[in-house]
Amino acid sequence: MAYDLKSVKMPRLAGATLTALVRVIENGIGGALIGGKLVADTGIGTLRSARADDAPTFLPTCAFDGPAATPGERADLAALLERTKGWAKPAGLVTATVADYAAAYQSAKTTPIVVIDRLLAMIAESDTGATPLKAFVALDADDVRAQARASAARWAALKPIGPLDGVPVTAKDEMDVAGYHTRVGTKALGPDVAKADCEAVAGLRRAGAIVIAKTVMQEIGMGVFGTNAHYGAPRNPVNAAHHTGGSSSGSGAAMGAGLMPIAVGADGGGSIRIPAAFCGGVGLKATFGRVSERGAAPLCWSVAYIGPLAATARDALLGYAAMAGADPHDANSCNAPPVRFADLEREDLVGIRLGVFRPWFEHASAAIVRACDAQLANFVKRGAKVVDVEIPELETARVAHLVTICAEALSSMNRQVGSNRAIFGDETRAVLALAQRFTGSDYVQAQRVRTRAIRHVEAALARCDVIVTPATGLTAPRIAADSALGVSDVTSATEIMRFAFLLNFTGHPAIAFPVGADEHGLPIAMQGFGRAWREDILLRLAAAAERDVPRRAPMIHYDPLGLNA
Repeated sequence: MAYDLKSVKMPRLAGATLTALVRVIENGIGGALIGGKLVADTGIGTLRSARADDAPTFLPTCAFDGPAATPGERADLAALLERTKGWAKPAGLVTATVADYAAAYQSAKTTPIVVIDRLLAMIAESDTGATPLKAFVALDADDVRAQARASAARWAALKPIGPLDGVPVTAKDEMDVAGYHTRVGTKALGPDVAKADCEAVAGLRRAGAIVIAKTVMQEIGMGVFGTNAHYGAPRNPVNAAHHTGGSSSGSGAAMGAGLMPIAVGADGGGSIRIPAAFCGGVGLKATFGRVSERGAAPLCWSVAYIGPLAATARDALLGYAAMAGADPHDANSCNAPPVRFADLEREDLVGIRLGVFRPWFEHASAAIVRACDAQLANFVKRGAKVVDVEIPELETARVAHLVTICAEALSSMNRQVGSNRAIFGDETRAVLALAQRFTGSDYVQAQRVRTRAIRHVEAALARCDVIVTPATGLTAPRIAADSALGVSDVTSATEIMRFAFLLNFTGHPAIAFPVGADEHGLPIAMQGFGRAWREDILLRLAAAAERDVPRRAPMIHYDPLGLNA
């Protein structure tokens, strides 16, 4: 079987050049010619010529044995915190974790009121100076302080809701948060203030977390760098000269800078895992349907996932546990078994088989491959066994995912804004113009390919428990001076997304976690993906890596808990 994913070489466009291209491809005969060439460059010919005789799969729902989860049933976060007390805080980590917040409040060393006052001042400070962090798009300080007072009263009465009580969290602008607009990275969408939280944010709020504002995202989620023509590009806290990754860019920046241990993101093609990887954290994309999509902007229904970007695997576990579960208002979330948390107390990996598709694993920068190979060896020392696996037709699946996410985003935007594309930045307009040239036949063909891709992944997972790859093919790119209004860099985007897209398409859970740094100190991350509904195994793998790989303090860092005072 041949490995068929390829690196591509296409011109990078930004600034006036990108603006000119967008104006051309949106109009006239010239647009048809140039647009047709751009569509061809996506590899659409591979999809159109693929022999896919399978019935289409329009939603990647995953089978399970036994009864479905009961709506409203949620995990016991205090019990999970206790069960994972052996998940040691990574050496060198300067960010306060959920456990740190809970311990500080329990001991009355500080209160949520003190922490939130300090945090609000730090958020304001983060947007000053020559390299503003630009993580947040909206913040209601009065509302945040009211949440802090309520949490402080619960702690004072010795009746906290759980370990998340008083812990600051934030959410991407793709999700409804009561009292805020949901702009999805634009200036014009979301005219009405949300009356209620999206279900994922509501789960965190029910657990006592203090919801801090809305974070910047790449406009309508269509990009992997994190740029935004309206709000600017959030800075990578590890090195402010570099991108955070997208599209959950502000969430990555806020988490990476230590402003909160958990940020909520959304992932249509890597948008949780990529910014987590670039910013030195853990990003979990759960099984399709595991986290309710109610209250999330309708951007890409069949490849969309909500999940945590977190400082550690333990924080990712707690954030995921608070968000996951059946929601009677989201049918997909009700088609799932109860959330599972097996063997969290174990520090070894004995009995876990790690699958490696070697040509895919090695299709990344040399520094990334070295770091991922070193971590693979560490996993073996902890008892894991490595087995060879193969996943055919990755290139066809890549194009099928591209057609799916672009077509679904186009359909959503057509309903909301019609032909008024002028409200968007040039990068978004270029993606929508490209999507306009895919056909209905292309979309159906993509869903037939999805059926095959699911089968290929399932066949590989029959040989192992988790398949490991790098999380990205490149470390965080440098922010160029001409990228303020967006950038079209298909060459780099293809490298960045190489390992992420498949799991959005097939519905399987995936996690990204730190395994080192390149020669410039930029984080390197590994990805693990596994069988449906077994997020617990992925989190154990990430926790094991944290025992092996020390963290580096980021260039931009804040300490609202006063942990390092």
